[in-house]
Amino acid sequence: MEAWFLREWQRNSPWQLLLRPLSWLFQLLVSIRRFAFRRGLLASTRLSVPVLVVGNITVGGSGKTPLVLALALRLREAGYRPGIITRGYRPRSAAGARPPPITHVLADAGAAPVSDEAALLAARSEVPVYAGADRPAVAQALLAAHPQVNVILSDDGLQHYALHRDLEICVIDGERGLGNGALLPAGPLRETSQRLREVDALVVNGAAGTPVGDAAGAPTFAMQLGNESFISLHDGRALAPADWRRACAGRRIAMVAGTGNPGRFFSHLARLGIDGTTHAFADHHPYTAADLAGIDAEVIVMTEKDAVKCGRFADQRLWFMRVDAILPETFDQFVLAHLSHLQADLKA
Repeated sequence: MEAWFLREWQRNSPWQLLLRPLSWLFQLLVSIRRFAFRRGLLASTRLSVPVLVVGNITVGGSGKTPLVLALALRLREAGYRPGIITRGYRPRSAAGARPPPITHVLADAGAAPVSDEAALLAARSEVPVYAGADRPAVAQALLAAHPQVNVILSDDGLQHYALHRDLEICVIDGERGLGNGALLPAGPLRETSQRLREVDALVVNGAAGTPVGDAAGAPTFAMQLGNESFISLHDGRALAPADWRRACAGRRIAMVAGTGNPGRFFSHLARLGIDGTTHAFADHHPYTAADLAGIDAEVIVMTEKDAVKCGRFADQRLWFMRVDAILPETFDQFVLAHLSHLQADLKA
């Protein structure tokens, strides 16, 4: 159903016209909420360190998490000490208990009750990662436990106005763009395209030249996902794409993705010359061994976000593709220049 909606939101159709009144109501509620924060009717918490938000205005995967990972690495290389906060769509336990409101996500959190994005960020970023729905409380808990942190990266959260942000970076899916331009539920937008006029920067993931609506004035940077490697979930062995193809030659391959945009992963593999059956699961799918046991293949390759949830039952069939966000040097310069000014202002 989710994949069907993502496809349908790329066009206008008769059934979407019936949903337009609900989209107008959604837009009204969004506008009222934003007005309340702007007028101070709802409080927005300002932290003692700069906050960089990486988000989007559409539902579905756009590449936010790889960008946050890239930012964490670049900031560390520049001498900063970043920490990451994330919403974390965390399931109840098998006994029905709710997870704690704030979780310090550890590097081996694959089996813990945190989101797949949170587990991936903790596994790869080498910086403190905290998850929870209350962004200000989560950020304050991180800073209290890790006072050395001097900049907060928020994975998603463009619409979480309760946390004051000093730099907003909006990620646009270069393949899907803004879809049919309608708000939920008739389209994929969380906010109108006019919101793009207010962000500090746009990052277009893939497909250069994608129209981004009302983003006049915001600097736009191209991002690609690359530096691919294939890693065995069974023994940690890593192979370059060409070596992995040779190792899998003549074997039945299945491609598995439980993300907001599984088609992006399948297309990426196709561009690398990898062919096989495709198996799309819902975003944040809580994998079990039974999900993969029924797949008729000698090799199963999945996204890294999926893999963090499958380590406890991995066998020799399971591999994942690791990718990095590739960004121009001008993007690094843009972020570091803004961050330098922000820290100077906080010290003033």
